[in-house]
Amino acid sequence: MSVSSPAATSPKWMTWVGWIITVLPSLLLISSAVAKFVGPPQVTEGFTKAGWNANLLVPLGITELASTILYLIPQTSALGAVLLTGYMGGAIAHHLRLGEPIVVQVLIGVVIWLGLFLREPRLRAILPWRT
Repeated sequence: MSVSSPAATSPKWMTWVGWIITVLPSLLLISSAVAKFVGPPQVTEGFTKAGWNANLLVPLGITELASTILYLIPQTSALGAVLLTGYMGGAIAHHLRLGEPIVVQVLIGVVIWLGLFLREPRLRAILPWRT
């Protein structure tokens, strides 16, 4: 009796598109983390104007970068997606508190999961959608 693996049933195009979609928010998040490490005046000023202590920039950058790296590693991608979802939830709460739009943060969260959905057949297997 042979059992076919979910990876064998995944079309190559889906995996490629999933990786392309995965890289887009990852580049954005990595550049955001680097900006927190470098701490240019406009980032520090905006952070403090929003009511945050500037000494939180580095821990937030570490969290953002570590979660993104976990998301990019196939074996830990689901954990990374969950952590990034929490991170983006914090960003959404921050922007709502300031009365700012949250469209970008919501879209980043959606794209994170879309990329993982397309590249990870195990995730598609456990979702309740059936054809």
